[in-house]
Amino acid sequence: MSDRITVLLVDDHHVVRAGLRALLDSRPDVAVVGEAGSADEALEAVGRLAPALVVMDLELGSDQDGVAATRRIRAAHPAVPVLVFSAYDTDADVVRVVDAGAIGYVLKDAPPAEIFAAVRGAVVGRSVLSPPVASRLMQQAQNPGSALTPREAELLTLLAQGLSNRELGRRLFISEATVKTHLAHVYAKLGVESRAAAVAHALRGQTVR
Repeated sequence: MSDRITVLLVDDHHVVRAGLRALLDSRPDVAVVGEAGSADEALEAVGRLAPALVVMDLELGSDQDGVAATRRIRAAHPAVPVLVFSAYDTDADVVRVVDAGAIGYVLKDAPPAEIFAAVRGAVVGRSVLSPPVASRLMQQAQNPGSALTPREAELLTLLAQGLSNRELGRRLFISEATVKTHLAHVYAKLGVESRAAAVAHALRGQTVR
């Protein structure tokens, strides 16, 4: 299929890469085109293979971790999204990778359907967070001291699930134009310019006045 999502896997454990490759290659619309075990290998492979998506481990067991590798890839190839695939779900780790330019954060114990949804969402520009992380975001965004209105807090929570503007409108029973208006207000209040930045801002607990 010419429209398959081409993926580069970056993980320092061969067994993990092999397992993830087998999983991703099991779907007809996804194709793993390469593997890398370090930040340097990943940067070279992205330039050589031009994948549609990089799936990055957080711990690479080298001088540069997944955060540094993500930052280097995004700086050299800004059109290639990076989806972090990690065993850790701490807010600090999520904020670090989002600040580095990652489009999403998926846990290694996520069910296959969630992993495929994250891959497909990432290549079309949707920010994606695993449910446990998104749940904590909801709690922080909806705390009583939040600078956001209840509707804006709800919208921010749904952003973490990778929903498009159309899907946000359907979920909230509002028009896409209204969604865009709410998003503009959220970005202005948080002092950010993108969905990923808004999510990272909330995870830092900075939605309070």
